[in-house]
Amino acid sequence: MKALILAGGAGTRLRPITHTRAKQLVPVANKPILFFGIEALRDAGITDIGIVVGDTEDEIRAAVGDGSALGVKATYIRQESPDGLAHAVKISEPFLQRDSFVMYLGDNLIADGIRPFVQEFEKERPNAQILLARVTNPSAFGVAEIRDGKVVGLEEKPKEPKSDYALVGVYLFDANVFEAVKAIQPSSRGELEITDAIQHLIDSGRDVRSHVIKGWWKDTGKLDDMLEANRVALSGISLDVRGDVDDETVIHGDVIVEEGAVIRKSELRGPLIIGAGTTVEDSYIGPFTSISAGCRISESEIEFSIVLENSEIRNLGVRMEGSLIGKDAKIVQGPARPKAYRFMVGDNCEIQVPE
Repeated sequence: MKALILAGGAGTRLRPITHTRAKQLVPVANKPILFFGIEALRDAGITDIGIVVGDTEDEIRAAVGDGSALGVKATYIRQESPDGLAHAVKISEPFLQRDSFVMYLGDNLIADGIRPFVQEFEKERPNAQILLARVTNPSAFGVAEIRDGKVVGLEEKPKEPKSDYALVGVYLFDANVFEAVKAIQPSSRGELEITDAIQHLIDSGRDVRSHVIKGWWKDTGKLDDMLEANRVALSGISLDVRGDVDDETVIHGDVIVEEGAVIRKSELRGPLIIGAGTTVEDSYIGPFTSISAGCRISESEIEFSIVLENSEIRNLGVRMEGSLIGKDAKIVQGPARPKAYRFMVGDNCEIQVPE
């Protein structure tokens, strides 16, 4: 069995972070989201992986390389324009050939991995198997209609959903899917929808099954989802202090301080991770926070946040929380007088100030 990871999306909902970084490479718990998917496939026994890339191809290639560092073999498949998930499958036929495969959206996280689903597919041999999860806002997803335990219909982001079962972003197919992706027409969005392809399989009498996942799953396309993914990823860490921590620093709970980090006169309350080469002085770093490499934090309080590499946060007068700070950013408190907010803000930013 092979795998297909889709890593070509633009990440418009995470701008401005994704103006300068592929959305699949934004880190949670200091690891690119894409790596979680690759590792999930590897742990399910799949090591021959095609990665569908778009405009951020160079970044993805630089991060993943040939895949050997992650225990896989990576093949890159260029999608010249974002013409839909089914289109990504269609152009990947030369790589996939007649093999069954897992299609995994590169910005999804599934906490418990996918090994049981792959094993079930290999044992039962349906033509397709889709992963579903019950959600409170099904109109934001592809939605499955289930009748007598079988998938009878699929719709992409319907205005009036027929169920609350959302497609999770992991699909398993045999070679019959290539007939389906060639038979369908572009949707009103101008894309070849994977839901239409699966519907074609259903209408053609193919065996399409579903599996409802019980554990945690997240599509990390928005800020709140990214922070929640970071929270869940950090919940699984253990205490590991390899950096330089002085005697005046207090550590509570599961905290990772990577080699080369320097912590002085601070309080660290886990779960959290502080990257290599980062300096933290006279500060409080609270739960569910990821500080990337090369940052400088002083006289500040931060929790439930993600701070990307080489950023500086200094002398904040109030605690920063629920934030995603891009690389090379600088947040400092200005002179006491005159009091004023002073910003240099890029496109698509959001800033919230206290009353």
